[in-house]
Amino acid sequence: MGLKTERMNFRDKTVLITGASSGIGYELAMQLAGKRCSLALVARRKNLLEELEQKLKDKPAEVKTYVCDVSNNEAAGRTVKNIINDFGKIDVAILNAGVGVTTSIKNFDAGKAAYVLNINVLGIVNFVEKLLPSFLERKEGIIAGVSSLADTRGFPGTGFYCASKAAASTLLESLRVELKPYNISVITVKPGFIRTPMTAKNKFKMPFLMDVDKAAKIIIKGMEKEKRVIQFPFPTVVGAKFLRIIPGFLFEFFASKQLRAK
Repeated sequence: MGLKTERMNFRDKTVLITGASSGIGYELAMQLAGKRCSLALVARRKNLLEELEQKLKDKPAEVKTYVCDVSNNEAAGRTVKNIINDFGKIDVAILNAGVGVTTSIKNFDAGKAAYVLNINVLGIVNFVEKLLPSFLERKEGIIAGVSSLADTRGFPGTGFYCASKAAASTLLESLRVELKPYNISVITVKPGFIRTPMTAKNKFKMPFLMDVDKAAKIIIKGMEKEKRVIQFPFPTVVGAKFLRIIPGFLFEFFASKQLRAK
C-alpha cells in the first residue's frame, strides 16, 4: 500500500462513516458529498443525522442515514446489512465513532472505562466483523479506523481514552498485515487535537489545535493516496514520536509536572 502511486478515487464508491453526526465524521461527510460518492452515515443521534441529511440534499451524492450504537454488535450487523441492501455494496468504511472522558484517581469509574472502550475499540471491531465477509469475498475494500496520537503514552487524566486509542491502533496494524494479501487496505488515522464538540469539553491546554475542516481535508487526501497511517498536525506528530522513545522515568517526570500544573 505504501508504494502505490495511483490515487484512490471516491467517485461512485459507497462510503460508510460512523460517528457522522458531529466532529470529524460530520465534516468528512460534508466534504465527501462533493466527490460524487454515495454516503451511508451512521450515528446514535437521529435528529443530528436528519439535520446533516438535509444539509447534503443539494450535493451530488446519494445519502442515507442509519441510527446505530456502534458498541452494539447486533446493531452493527443490522446496519451493515441495511447499507448493503440499499447501495449494493460498501467500498470504504471510515470507522470514526469515538468518545473521550477525563479520569481521576479520586473518582475512578469502571463504568466510564467500559463506555469509552466499547465505543472506541469495540465500535471498530463490531463493524470490521460485519464488513469482512463481503470484503473478503470481493477481495477489495478500504477500512479507515480513526485512532489518535494519544495512543503514544498513558497521559494522566485521560487513561481510559489513551488505552482505547492504543488498542485501536494496535488492532488496525494487525488487520493491515492480515488483510493485505486480500487486496483490502487498512488505514490508521491519528489526529492530534481537533476543534470538535468532544475537545471543547477539555479543560487543559491543547497545543496545535486544528480546525475540523482542515483535519477532514488531510484525512481525505491521505485516504486517496491510501497511506498506511495518516497522522497530523506535524508538530504534534513529532512530539508524540519523542514521547514514545524517551525512557519511562523521563515521561513520568514530564507527565507529573503536567499533572501538578492542572
